[in-house]
Amino acid sequence: MKLPILLLLMMWAVSGQDRPHHRTFPDSKEEDIKLPNGKSQKEEIVKEDYKRNLEDATELAKLAEELKTDIEKNDRYVVSVKTLKKTDDIERLVKNIRGRLKRY
Repeated sequence: MKLPILLLLMMWAVSGQDRPHHRTFPDSKEEDIKLPNGKSQKEEIVKEDYKRNLEDATELAKLAEELKTDIEKNDRYVVSVKTLKKTDDIERLVKNIRGRLKRY
C-alpha cells in the first residue's frame, strides 16, 4: 500500500516542477554541432540521457521496493540507517532524472 503512494508522490513531485519557458523552433538559427563521426551532438546527448533515465528509473523502482519491505519489517518507531540511506539514494535518483528531463 505504501509503495504505490510513494511512487505516486515521486511522480507528482517530478511532474509538478516548472518547465523552462524557452522553446526552439525548426526555423531557429541555432546551428547543430556535428561530431567527428557525422552525428548530431544534441541527438547523441538526448540518446545518452534517455538511456541513463531508464537505468535510473529501474534502480529507483528497485530501491522503492526494497524500502517498502524494510519499512514493513521494522518496528513503527525504529528505522535502520540502511533504510534512511535508501531514502537518500531514492532522492538522488529522482533529482538526477528530473535534472535531465528539465533540460529539454
